[in-house]
Parts: sequence; structure tokens; C-alpha cells
Amino acid sequence: MSEKFSRIKGFADFFEPESLAYTHIEANGRKIFSRYGFQELRTPILEYTALFQRGIGTETDVVQKEMFSFMDSKGRSMSMRPEATAGVIRAAIEAGLARPGQVSRLFTWGPMFRHERPQKGRMRQFHQINCECLGTESPYADAELICMLLAFLKSLEIRGLTLKLNSLGCAKCRPHYHEALRKFMAGVPRERLCANCRRRLETNPLRLLDCKEAECRSLLQNVPHLEDHVCSDCREHFETVRLLLERRKIVYEIDHYLVRGLDYYCRTTFEVTSDDIGSQTAVAGGGRYDGLAKQLGGDDVPGVGFACGMERLALLMNEISAPVPDFFVIALDDSVRDAAFELSEDLRDANFSGEMGWQSTSLKSQLRQASKTGARFCIIIGSDEAQEGSLTMKDMRDGVQEKVLQNRVVSWLNDKLYENK
Repeated sequence: MSEKFSRIKGFADFFEPESLAYTHIEANGRKIFSRYGFQELRTPILEYTALFQRGIGTETDVVQKEMFSFMDSKGRSMSMRPEATAGVIRAAIEAGLARPGQVSRLFTWGPMFRHERPQKGRMRQFHQINCECLGTESPYADAELICMLLAFLKSLEIRGLTLKLNSLGCAKCRPHYHEALRKFMAGVPRERLCANCRRRLETNPLRLLDCKEAECRSLLQNVPHLEDHVCSDCREHFETVRLLLERRKIVYEIDHYLVRGLDYYCRTTFEVTSDDIGSQTAVAGGGRYDGLAKQLGGDDVPGVGFACGMERLALLMNEISAPVPDFFVIALDDSVRDAAFELSEDLRDANFSGEMGWQSTSLKSQLRQASKTGARFCIIIGSDEAQEGSLTMKDMRDGVQEKVLQNRVVSWLNDKLYENK
């Protein structure tokens, strides 16, 4: 007996109607993003590991514990992409789209990979939509990107979302906050911190705010706020973003603990959350990453972007119904099977959708098969119909049958299905 294969834990197969949700998300994304001048980019799944180490940060959980990495035949470390931004910036640099004074708007989507515990809305292979705007440090770009994200989520008819904002400061003012944070943490017993936070205290203290452990959150309840330590330029930048959103009557919350999980963020950071998908509340998030292009070997070009988890979006959407086929063609005997095949192809050429029955089974059996497809009309052709040049059209909703001349079947279907076309 041959081995029976099953899918790997943390990876999923998507059939309809689940797969329809992803198609719907992508179609809406293309429509909304194109309105804002964004162009589609598709990047490889596999990149050199060093790209993510330099772009995401060696002290992040993603790089330290969650990447699928391996050595190639030449001893080079490769990784399956855990996120999209670093790859997008790499591609933009190589293509000459990340240059001073040039604004590039790019969007991409596809599978990402992280070796973490599978949970609701997050698998080891998951799917993301990313939008990146490169070449401007204007706060108007930040506000526009947030507006575009909310327009996209609205197009999916997702309700009950909360927009959260924070400012992370910049390379000039963040060291002052790090110092204030370390002074605060000096009064916190280290043994009460989780292992990750004890490590972060030495390597990247800002990530302390990102901890989800209840004990750590309690200890950080009175931690100094980033907003109180940013420089005047960062403060003005953030105030402009807030003012632009308020003018659009966009409701938001300031979240002083919102720092995002990756090292490349600065200034504006934002997240959209939902209470309807369990403990993993983030639906989308992003922010500004002005130093990332330079970190990855390009010019010092600013950028701002966001990512949406498609699995989480699908959980929050209403179920997408599969399109109803227009027809199912039944050949009553072998003498008319070729004619049934020709008819099916002619109808598809006329933009109708449907199938034909290939097997020599009874009319009753083929009608059951037609019913399973959900087709609106069953088209029956037998030797009598072939001689008459006609077809029997059976409405599968009410069972009513009607004889139609073969040369009129396209116009007849158009008349009957007009409201659905």
C-alpha cells in the first residue's frame, strides 16, 4: 500500500468558498490601490537571509526564531520571506525606483512564511498584502496611505475596526527615550520580566513596549511615553498626520505601546485592530521606515507602508458566494455528444459559463449532476432535438421546460439571464 500524504502542519489548502475570499480581497485591492497611483510588483519567495537580518533586525523574534532558512549548494544562507517590505525595497533599489527626489508607489501580495505556533488567523504559510510609498518624508504620504488602507477595508465591508496611532521618533530623538526607558526599567525587578524582555532590555529596549505577556504589561503600566520624548520635527510630523485624518473625520486612538515588531520603523506607526478574531487582534499595520533603503545598500530614501494579513481579513468578511453557472448541457445519447460539445464551446465563446455531461448515463442521473453544479439552466439535446435543430431548456429553479431553436439559444439565454450579466 502506497504512503498517504497529508499537508504539513501550519499550511492550508483553500477550496471554494474560502479561495473566493482571497480573490475578492485581491480584486478590491487592485481597484482601490490603483486610484492612488500604486503599481503592482511581484517579488520572489526566496531571498538571501542577510536581507532580512539587515532589514528586519537581528534581535527580532522573526529573525532569531521564526524564519525558514537553509544553506544552498554554495554555502549561502537562503530564507523564505517572512514579510514583504525588505524584498520590495531590495527590488526597488535594483530597478532604480528608490532614488532621491523620485516617488514610487508599489503594492504586492502573496505567501509569507514563519516557523511559529499556528493559531487562528496566522499559519506558518500565510498571505499578506503590502503597499509601500518610497521617496518622500512628507506627513501627507503617511495620512494618504492610512486613508487608502481604510478605503480598502471599507470596500471589503469589514466593520468594527479600530485605528491606532503612535510616533516612534527618529534616530535623533529616540536615544533620549531609550535612556528614559532604561532609567524606568532600573526600578523593575528583572526576574519578573519574561525571558524575551530581559534580552530586549539590553539589545532593543523599545521592543519592551511590544510584549504581550500580562506580567510585563503590568510592570510597564507607568512607562514613559514616546510622545513626550520626540524632537520638534517628529512632533510636527505626527501632528500634521493627525490633523489630516481629523479633517477626513477619521476616528483614531493614540496607543503609547504601539511600536510594531520590526526594527526599521520610525515616526508614524499605525495599526488597525478587531476584537472579532481572538487574541490576535491586528488586522493591518505599518508605518514609516525612513532609513531602510540605506540599510539595504541603496540611497537614503524615505518610505512608508503597511501590510494586511489576508487570513485575518477573510475571517472578518462575509462569506463570498461562488458564481452560479449559467448552463449544464446534457447529451441524451452518443450520437449527439459531439453536438453537445460544440454547443458548450459556443456558449462559452458567448461569455456564458457552464459544463457538459460527458458520461453516457441516464437523464435522471445527469439532471442530478446538473443540480450539483448549481447551474441556472439545463440544456438537453437528443436525436429528436438534433433533427429539429432545437434544444430543451429546463429552468433548474422551477422545473419549467421550453423548446428553443439552436440558432436562438444565445439570445434566449441573454434575455433570461439579463439581470445577472
